[in-house]
Amino acid sequence: MRVTEKSLVIIPTYNEKENAEKIIRKVMTMKTPFHMLFIDDNSPDGTAGIIKSLQPEFNGRLFLLEREGKLGLGTAYVAGFRWAIEKQYDYIFEMDCDFSHNPDDLERLLITVQNGADLAIGSRYISGINVINWPLGRVLMSYFASVYVRVVTGMKVMDTTAGFKCYRRKVLEAIHFDEIDLKGYGFQIEMKFTAYKMGFKIVEVPIIFTDRREGTSKMTGGIFSEALWGVLKMRIRSFWKKY
Repeated sequence: MRVTEKSLVIIPTYNEKENAEKIIRKVMTMKTPFHMLFIDDNSPDGTAGIIKSLQPEFNGRLFLLEREGKLGLGTAYVAGFRWAIEKQYDYIFEMDCDFSHNPDDLERLLITVQNGADLAIGSRYISGINVINWPLGRVLMSYFASVYVRVVTGMKVMDTTAGFKCYRRKVLEAIHFDEIDLKGYGFQIEMKFTAYKMGFKIVEVPIIFTDRREGTSKMTGGIFSEALWGVLKMRIRSFWKKY
């Protein structure tokens, strides 16, 4: 990474005490001097306290935004994006706390954006189906959800629901966050669709997604269903929306 450029990894958390310190130590010891911003939704298990205890050790690189309760994945990322833009970070990442996204792939996403992409997506489906430890039903639900989104939106993105991404700052500066309607997992789809409609260059980087080993998954069938219905509404709105 160029000396004057800054990279920020944004991680929303809720009850991630088993993973928080591990992910921090892994990312902070990588070759690239990533900064990390956690947005914690008042985790009752003490996740925020763990992060706070490590801030002196990683002074100036580890940050925490605490919120009063579970306000949704989308609003957590928007809060992080606004913070990153204000602090003038050049590259802004989304990543889960549970190691389902391999931190070693952060540098591959970064290189992809530095080489010309505006948005790099850590893709489970760009080179087959690369998912480990998921039950077959969940793999099929995720894969065909992406197929469905491609059909509805016309995007040429294989992993439309992916949550492992790197944005060039100008992409986030161009998006009006108040106009992003989907707040749960559908938020990931709408952000990609918005970037696509605005003409930004999107590149998928193949990754291997490994289901969490510790902690509890936040994904439910209801959340997934809500996102899929939201995609239809999003596509209809796009016919009248100016990007």
